[in-house]
Amino acid sequence: MLEELFNLVKGVANDNAAHNDTLPADQKDAVVAEATNTVASGLRNMVAGGGLQNLLSLFGGNNNSQSGKGLLSNPIVNMMVGHLAGKLMSKFNLGSGEANNVASSMIPDVIGNLVKKTNDPNESGFSLDGLLNSITGGKVSELVPQQANGGGGGLQDILGKLMGGGSQGEGGSGGGLMDIVSQLAGGAQQQQQKNGGGGLMDLIKGFIK
Repeated sequence: MLEELFNLVKGVANDNAAHNDTLPADQKDAVVAEATNTVASGLRNMVAGGGLQNLLSLFGGNNNSQSGKGLLSNPIVNMMVGHLAGKLMSKFNLGSGEANNVASSMIPDVIGNLVKKTNDPNESGFSLDGLLNSITGGKVSELVPQQANGGGGGLQDILGKLMGGGSQGEGGSGGGLMDIVSQLAGGAQQQQQKNGGGGLMDLIKGFIK
């Protein structure tokens, strides 16, 4: 799903006149790659830190603030904005005002679009399962067969229980919700270590055409 995220970021960058006026034409793809890395790494770091429920809340889909500037009040989104602004200043020599303007318009637009697409059953390239799978190194694919147990709803069922405050013991022995959070966090931590040397960014740069 990383390539779909890159293309989503690219679409947001191309649609926003402020980005087009501020960024040099020959650096736009590099900025798109940096923004994609910021979003993917930010979500992965959230899960790695045990914040799966915060991610689920962000992607709830029913919150009216989950679009545009309303997302700037979300601390996770704010953190991504600050990170991208810093990269725009250090790597692309934008001034502080320009960098903050680009980051504070691009990141909320990207997250808002990502939330909408992951909640839209007609968007086959986007799903919460796919997003979590990509940032945990495939842990979701390992968990769903264990949890579905014929008659369950797979990951969506599990995540629904987590958002509803289900108990640790639900899901059978070793399959409590806290165990799921722990396993997904472990997968994200492994991805952090694996990609710590720039591997994630290298993957994203491969999408530049």
